Order: sequence, then C-alpha cells, then structure tokens
Amino acid sequence: MASSLLTRSTAARLLSHLCRRKPDPIHRLVTYGAASPSLLGCDLPAADSVLLCYPARWFSSSTATVTEAPMTADGLTLDSIAGKGWTILPEAESDWRSHAAAVAQSIKLIKKRLKWGWILERTKQLAVVLEKPDLWDDPVFAGRVSREHGELMGKIKSVNQFEQELIEHIEMLRLAREENDNELETESMSALADMRRSAKEKELNALLSGDNDSCSCFIEVQAGAGGTESMDWAAMIMNMYRSWAQRRGYTVTVVEEMPGEIAGIKRATIKVDGEYAFGYAKAEVGVHRLVRISPFDSGKRRHTSFAAVAVIPILGDASSRYQIKDSDLRIERFRSGGPGGQHANTTESAIRIVHVPTGITATCQNERSQHMNKASAMAVLQSRLDQLEIARQAQMNAEHTQSLNEISWGNQIRSYVLHPYRMVKDLRTNYEVSDPDSVLEGDLDDFILNYLSSSLDQANIQMRDCPS
Repeated sequence: MASSLLTRSTAARLLSHLCRRKPDPIHRLVTYGAASPSLLGCDLPAADSVLLCYPARWFSSSTATVTEAPMTADGLTLDSIAGKGWTILPEAESDWRSHAAAVAQSIKLIKKRLKWGWILERTKQLAVVLEKPDLWDDPVFAGRVSREHGELMGKIKSVNQFEQELIEHIEMLRLAREENDNELETESMSALADMRRSAKEKELNALLSGDNDSCSCFIEVQAGAGGTESMDWAAMIMNMYRSWAQRRGYTVTVVEEMPGEIAGIKRATIKVDGEYAFGYAKAEVGVHRLVRISPFDSGKRRHTSFAAVAVIPILGDASSRYQIKDSDLRIERFRSGGPGGQHANTTESAIRIVHVPTGITATCQNERSQHMNKASAMAVLQSRLDQLEIARQAQMNAEHTQSLNEISWGNQIRSYVLHPYRMVKDLRTNYEVSDPDSVLEGDLDDFILNYLSSSLDQANIQMRDCPS
C-alpha cells in the first residue's frame, strides 16, 4: 500500500505523545536516513534520525511534496471518504465520520470552484515557460509569468495541505483508539471539528479567485428616472453599501457625492478599502428596483424607483494597465456644492478631471483642499480607465463591462418591495428574504454569496459544454 507523509508538526506531536507512553512492540522506533533529532522533542535511542513505523504510515523529518493522494493506513483517501455517503451531522455532534465527510465534501467543492484540473495543467505550462533560458530577456513578460505561477502554486499548496491535514487527523484518531488514549482522541476529534469550520471559510475564498477579486474597489450609485423619489432611493442604496462595508471591517471613504435638489443624491462614489472588497461587491452590479408608498407623494400612492450600481476594482500603481498622459487631461476647478464648512464654498477646491480621448470624467469635492480633491479624482479616473482597458484587452465578463457601458433600466438584478408586502428578491438567483429592513441596513452577504456561487456553477457548466 502506498505510504504518505505526515507534516512535521503532526509527526512531532505523535512522537512526543508516544514517548510519554510505555514501549509497545507494535509501534517501534528505528533508525532511518539522516534527520534532525531535535524535531522529535524527546529522548530517543542514539541514532542519526528516527522513523516511527506502523502499518502503511511513514513520518519524515523533512518537508516533502506528496506526489500521490494522501491515504490512511486502512486505505481512506479524500475521494473514498466523500464517496462513502456518511451522514453529515451538526458540528456539535462528536462524530468523526460526520466531520470527515463534511471536510471532504468541502475540499471537493473548493477544487471545483478553483477549476482544479485547469490549475494543474496551467501550472505545468507555466513551469515549462519558466525553464526557458531566454525568459528574462523580456522582464515584463517574465515577471507576469512568474507571478501567475507563484499564485497558482500557492493555491495548489494550500488545498493539498488541507487535504493532507484531514488524512493525518483521521490517522491520529485511529491511533488514539488503538492505544486507548482518551486525551489524544479528544484532541483529534476537536481538530477535525476545527477543520470543518475553517473549510467553510476556504469554500468562500474559493469563490473569490478572479484576477482582481482581492482588490479594493469604488462603488458608484446613480439615481434613475423618477426625480426626487429615485434620488432618495439612490441615497438609501449608498447607505446600504456603506453599512455593509463597515460590517465587514472595510474602510469607507466618500469620494464624490452630488446631492439631489430636495432629497437623496443624483450620484455618489465611495471607496471601499479592504481585502476582497471587489470580489464581494462585484455581485451588486446592475439596477436595483424599489417599490413603496412614496413619502414625497401627498396622495400616498405606490411608486417604483430605480438606481444603478457600478463597481470598479482599484488595481493600484503597480498593476495599473492604462498609462495616463498629462496632455490627455483637462482639469476643471469649481466651487464645492452642498452645505460645507468654513471655506468649503468660497474657494475653487472642487476638481473635475476629463480624459479627453475617452471622454471619461472623475469629480471630487469632498476634501478640504484642492490637492486632496485632485488626488482622489485621479484615483477614480485611473480605476475607470483601467477597467475600460481590461474590458478591451481581455473581453472581461459581462458584469464588469456592464458596470461601465451597459446599465439599462430594464436590467434589474434585485427588487426591494416595501408595499403591499415586504420582500427583497434577487432576480438572478431567486434568493429572497422577507426582512427588507435588515437588507437595507447592510445585511447583504447571503445575497452576494448566493450570486457568486450561482455564477461559478454556470461558468463551470459552460466550460463543460464547450466543444474542445
């Protein structure tokens, strides 16, 4: 039977545990190879190194790459665990089979979401390119290949280590029961339960594996037709995203805000700083529809309002793909609008920057100084141009290009109904809740995760159905 390697930490724990016990003829310490005795953490017979031997399991003192699927002594692998049909019970139940089945199921889902087969094949292709002697004749291309290879290898290593950890804990549990060691059994069961909880987080991270998903982003909201009613709805939407971002621990900065004449906003842009902000927020791109009794209608009639949402990744200086020339910019200075404070409306501190070749503009008037407004406006403009360039070069998927060019009022992604009944429904996934107040207060994660999962499943189906 093929053997598999335990990690250094697990091997040390098992050996340390056994060193506290009386010698057992079944599990014996023998010399093997050349390794560091300090790894074992206990006194052993004099030898260059040690190896703990028991049926079909080997410990190595060095970090080695497992070239085959890890396997327990009695032949359990990830695929066999997932295929046994063990019942998955609630996490509170101390059932190792339930924990193992849940973790195995999560790992298989993670591999599916990461497009595991493609990642392995792509890594091989990049490894061949990296071996070329003339690769660094083009440093830009070489750097891009090296970064992509490193990122993919990181994903492979992370999943493989998690799979290896599952097999190790199952093997430790088996050993604990053979030895009638309740302490080690409890510790192993707890470790499996911890793995089960962390597997859910890894499932979520696997949804965010796009090129720019880890970036911060700008969220832009624009009121639709409907005057004050739609402007008020746009302000509600923007407040919803600010609350959502703050719940997730992101930093929110108002970049641009154009208030409505009576209430709400005509449009606004916020900057959301934090890991995977774009990966999550991209699920919100499109038109949002509100149905309610209008607070601005003296007749108390029901109104329908629309607001459009766009999300743009912030690629950063190192990754920006559009080089802006100073000669292509027209910078306009004007006085800030809105209530403002001292000097806010008396000096021309607001900035509007127009990129003449594309006609794309960016405005900032929320900072107190002209220099700060200009820097913020340039950051927005850079991101908008980056997004346009990405769409042109790589034919980015529909939700990205839609955020710049294809938003239309018949393109609702979600309906928020406050009258005659109360419900929020995502029209893309059919996911709905009956508590619109919590959603408008920023409880968006379930909508976002349902959409991301559904989009990934659809992409996998399309890849499977595409002719080779």
